[in-house]
Amino acid sequence: MNADKTANWLQANPDITSVRVAGCDLNAQARGKRFPRRFAHKLEVEGTRFPFSVLNLDIWGEDIENSPLVFDSGDADGLLRPTERGFVPMPWLATPTALLPVWMYHQDGRPYAGDPRHALASVLARYAKRGLTPVVATEMEFYLVDDSMRQLRVPKSPNSGKRRPGAQTLSMRALDGFDKFFTELYDACEAMDIPANSAISEAGIGQFEVDLAHQPDALKAADDAWFFKLLLQGQARMHGFAASFMAKPYPEYAGNGMHVHFSLLDKAGRNVFDDGTAHGSDMLRHAVTGLMKAAPASTLIFAPHLNSYDRLVPGAHAPTGLGWAYENRTAAIRIPASPPVARRIEHRISGGDVNPYLLLAVILGAALAGIEDEVEPTDPITGNAYAQDLPRIPTSWSEAIDRFETDRWTPRLLPAQLIENMLLTKRQELRDIEELSEEERIDLYLDTV
Repeated sequence: MNADKTANWLQANPDITSVRVAGCDLNAQARGKRFPRRFAHKLEVEGTRFPFSVLNLDIWGEDIENSPLVFDSGDADGLLRPTERGFVPMPWLATPTALLPVWMYHQDGRPYAGDPRHALASVLARYAKRGLTPVVATEMEFYLVDDSMRQLRVPKSPNSGKRRPGAQTLSMRALDGFDKFFTELYDACEAMDIPANSAISEAGIGQFEVDLAHQPDALKAADDAWFFKLLLQGQARMHGFAASFMAKPYPEYAGNGMHVHFSLLDKAGRNVFDDGTAHGSDMLRHAVTGLMKAAPASTLIFAPHLNSYDRLVPGAHAPTGLGWAYENRTAAIRIPASPPVARRIEHRISGGDVNPYLLLAVILGAALAGIEDEVEPTDPITGNAYAQDLPRIPTSWSEAIDRFETDRWTPRLLPAQLIENMLLTKRQELRDIEELSEEERIDLYLDTV
């Protein structure tokens, strides 16, 4: 991180009185500390410390039983160093506050392999060795929710004081009803350097989507998705309601997805997926093969929570079969219609409740493995994928955990330390969530994921 850059940022923002230092755990929860402003320069130079086990807590924030990171190691500290992002404002807090994002290292300077951001960085290093740069965009779906009553409802429109009676896909009226909220959201994204692009009203009641623009820096794209989640959830609470990326808040409405679009540039800045036609290059199809073959092993990353699997059902605007297609939104892997120079892949499986770093790590890692293997995919499908007999990803949380543990693709995508941590975490959550009622499960996931 450039210390001059952060010093200049603080100098340009004299109103900042409080600093948060936070890293991202396996469940995409922000874990860290609060400091007064006067310690900001020391944090820039020295970072801070907290236990390795902190990035490996369960969804409730509890230690993982029998984890070697806890008692067996004396709950040893890792070193948290600032990322290259530097300070960003936290506009949803009443106190003028800056966030210093950090990632974890060993005391000798080695990256900690259990840190989700390092998992993505290692994949990108492999791309760089091949002279390739992923260009990534994400689509962030979420619900605005009034959770003040036992039954979840859409919030009242600040303009009319009325609630949306039902889903209004691409409705300008639905967007305009929350115009003040979205205006503040876009202003906050500008302040945080999050490239928020278009916003639309989606298929669920109170559901919206904000697209984050394509950028040739996948680490920043993951940062932006993580920051956007923190920002949206915090700002919604300022307005008296919740914003949720929970995969399936309402049984009768579409779930929240987080679709990922990506292409690859060579050293000359050319899109290697472009062969001048709508068909796409051999490298594009090899990447599709990797994505298809790795999907069963990666399902625990795409769908990390019990509620995630309520979204992955036929006919619910989420893919359930492993097929790829040109310009077909029922397919798991879609090649959107575009000018050849903008040829790209859209990955449509994951829910909105994912860890963005792990999601991009397994998607880009699978695509790279496919490029390395140089295997042609099956034929693209046409028509309704839900009505076709296609290979399936795991359909339950327990099955996904088992597949993540045993599939040969998992170690091609993620480091051994992270795989072990993830398995311990998810098996503990799977056990303990059985004790909760459905209402308690919704309450757990609504704000956390």
